[in-house]
Amino acid sequence: MNFKLLSLAVSGILTVGVATSAAAVVTTSPVRQSTDLTEFNSVHSQGAIAQTVEEQTNIRVYEKASPAVVTVDTDKSNGSGTIISPDGMVLTNAHVVSAGGTVNIILSDGRKLVADVIGFGEDGLDLAVVKIRDQNNLPTIPLARPGSVKVGQQAFAIGNPFGQFQGTFTVGIVSRIDQQRGLIQTDAAINPGNSGGPLLNSSGELIGVNTSIFTRGRGGGNIGIGFAISADKVPAFLTAVREGRAPRVAQARSPFGNKSPEKVALNGPAVSGLLTEKSSVLPTDNSFFDLYSFEGKAGQQITIEMKSQEIDPYLILLGPNQREIAQDDDGAGSKDARITVRLPADGTYTLVANSYQARQSGAYTLELKASAPTTPSRAILQEEGALVAGGPVLPSDNSLYREYTFEGRSGQSVAISLESTDFDPYVAIFDPNDRLVAENDDGSDSTKNAFLTVTLPATGRYRVIVNAYDASGRGRYTLTVR
Repeated sequence: MNFKLLSLAVSGILTVGVATSAAAVVTTSPVRQSTDLTEFNSVHSQGAIAQTVEEQTNIRVYEKASPAVVTVDTDKSNGSGTIISPDGMVLTNAHVVSAGGTVNIILSDGRKLVADVIGFGEDGLDLAVVKIRDQNNLPTIPLARPGSVKVGQQAFAIGNPFGQFQGTFTVGIVSRIDQQRGLIQTDAAINPGNSGGPLLNSSGELIGVNTSIFTRGRGGGNIGIGFAISADKVPAFLTAVREGRAPRVAQARSPFGNKSPEKVALNGPAVSGLLTEKSSVLPTDNSFFDLYSFEGKAGQQITIEMKSQEIDPYLILLGPNQREIAQDDDGAGSKDARITVRLPADGTYTLVANSYQARQSGAYTLELKASAPTTPSRAILQEEGALVAGGPVLPSDNSLYREYTFEGRSGQSVAISLESTDFDPYVAIFDPNDRLVAENDDGSDSTKNAFLTVTLPATGRYRVIVNAYDASGRGRYTLTVR
């Protein structure tokens, strides 16, 4: 099954095991004096010389820009940012600091400073500025000249992926420029936690603000398709911030722009739709989509099917807090899509009727069936335990965890809840092949308890990881899988 993740989460991605590639090994040998250029060129190939020049560029860009790249740390998440003025103005993503107020800034040298959120982008522009208090003469990164970015040029990203690796530097190229949406596509590796960090050119200038990725699988890892907001959009935004015209609170933001969903009813008649060139376009892959919304109740089991003879249907379901609940490509057989889940909370759910491939046009039907809201009667797994000092910890962030297993079957729908009054719970489920199926921090905006509803992709033994959101988490919990 394939998955599309629409936006880049900022932190809290559970990493149970981290694999790193082997470091490059450089060997040296005695140097022979020679004036024979033919012999020199045969030993020192043009590729080796080009690689040396490329490495020098990488080193120069990193040493020039990295002192001005910071971690932006909030109560709930963290991302990255770029210092753009000596007195401490930091450019980042709006979704990193959406709660507003004060945040903590961690400089490249490890200093922790307090900053105030002073402005947000409008009309869906995912930018924000925070101002570090009582600072001057800070290092900065300049903006590239408007319109100077070209497809094929080198691109460099610096940030704090997964909230654990501040100062990470990755290299790629500009793969594509989306002029309509003001986005730069790059294959420079960006991951959750890079949100708000800079995308740079070979002069160390800001060409974009890293904001989202397109990926396969619910783990949300980089597959070489990342997006940055073009720096061409930054000057007007900064002017609005400096003049006091920028909003001081986060604007309502959706990965689907300003499009209003069509309201539909559960257990109502089938909906007929048509994706065309006039439909809205998903910016991550240029596929057409329609939006629908419905009212759901906690505990309701729903089944949504999208069928078509003309396109390859794709469904995405978002919860009342606009977080992903489920998505599916071919779950209904053939190329038709089906989502079967138990709703985690009362509220308005958003359904994206999409195509798997870019710019597919055609008719489709949509059916939404639901049971009465009930509490699942049978617990597959129910455990009470405690995270205590001395227990196993995740190497990525030193947070405590416990592991449980259960037997599941392909297509089975399960609801997982992790509750605690002592710490902020975090839960993840891995399939029989040790692939991450899903994870969650907060089941809704009103609770810190974690909740997941998933359709199991295979038959076999599943692992559930009980975890704390950060390294300070200690205390008792209750885990239930139904």
